[in-house]
Amino acid sequence: MADTSERGVWWPSPNFGARRLGAAPRLIVLHYTAMHSAEAARDWLCAPTSQVSAHYLIGRQGALWHLVEEEARAWHAGAGAWGGITDVNSASIGIEIDNPGDAPFPEPAMARLEALLPVIMGRWRIGASGVIGHSDCAPGRKIDPGARFDWRRLALGGLAVWPEAGSDPGAGLAPLLQRAGYTADATLDAKLHAFRSRFRPGVTGAPDATDRALLAALAAAPGIDGADADA
Repeated sequence: MADTSERGVWWPSPNFGARRLGAAPRLIVLHYTAMHSAEAARDWLCAPTSQVSAHYLIGRQGALWHLVEEEARAWHAGAGAWGGITDVNSASIGIEIDNPGDAPFPEPAMARLEALLPVIMGRWRIGASGVIGHSDCAPGRKIDPGARFDWRRLALGGLAVWPEAGSDPGAGLAPLLQRAGYTADATLDAKLHAFRSRFRPGVTGAPDATDRALLAALAAAPGIDGADADA
């Protein structure tokens, strides 16, 4: 089956439902598959017994499958929250990327993602701050797309945010994480780990002034909606 459209090959999954309360997508959530091939992930996301799905799946060599219509609620995020959004599935588009979780993301996959994201963002008026990782909305439960994902590359193309540290705001870590969007029911350590995995990969130890400065800059990014109600 040929890849003939901007949305890729239509390969429908039965695992979806209606978005609750008429919600429209406000987030795009990125995942890695952690399976041995894109085809294996595709088949799992389309198996009725799996009870999981995503709107799109990108293969390592740039293949694109469209599994669930964007207007529908795919089952990719599970329990979690981001900002004021507590039903992430109803307020998001899910994109799975074929990757084992411990390897760099190949150029063809990144290029396909960079072609797909602006189309979705434009269609639903989602800003760069609305592109997040699964680990952002489910810290402590999920770690994808992981520390090997190149968030800075996306940010340089206007497809994600990348805060630049200013001065230490002197605020406590918990309120800074909350303001920056990390509102899921998780421990402070789990939220800090999720934040660092994305913005300071490899950094461990006690929270420091750089963490606080980056979180303050992230909280100030346009579109961070920690106080918004559910869509």
